[in-house]
Amino acid sequence: MRAVDTNILVRLITGDDARQMASAELFVKNGAWVSVLALAEAIWVLRTVYRRTPADLCAAVEMLLNNKHLTFQDSEAVAEALELFRSRPVLGFSDCLMVELARKAGHLPLGTFDRALAKVEGTQKL
Repeated sequence: MRAVDTNILVRLITGDDARQMASAELFVKNGAWVSVLALAEAIWVLRTVYRRTPADLCAAVEMLLNNKHLTFQDSEAVAEALELFRSRPVLGFSDCLMVELARKAGHLPLGTFDRALAKVEGTQKL
């Protein structure tokens, strides 16, 4: 199965360039794999460059998860990260994803200096 990078995901979400959006849709039409890294980068781009709100970011992740042409590296962890982010948007999606990937892999606690992240079950403030 082919894979997509951050830019493909951003085009699928924003549709801000019609030509690139069409190319991205055509590329994923027969199925494409999404790494958690590409997803985390795409959400970062949407937050920092496009100034999207946490609610917008949640909608974007949900839209990608529900796209019948996309297969995620770890859809369960992504879905759990989405729920955590939805309930605690101050954390940032990447932090939520790190916690859920560590939880799924059985590698807790996740050490952090981040006070907000340290309030999440399975983390340890250093």
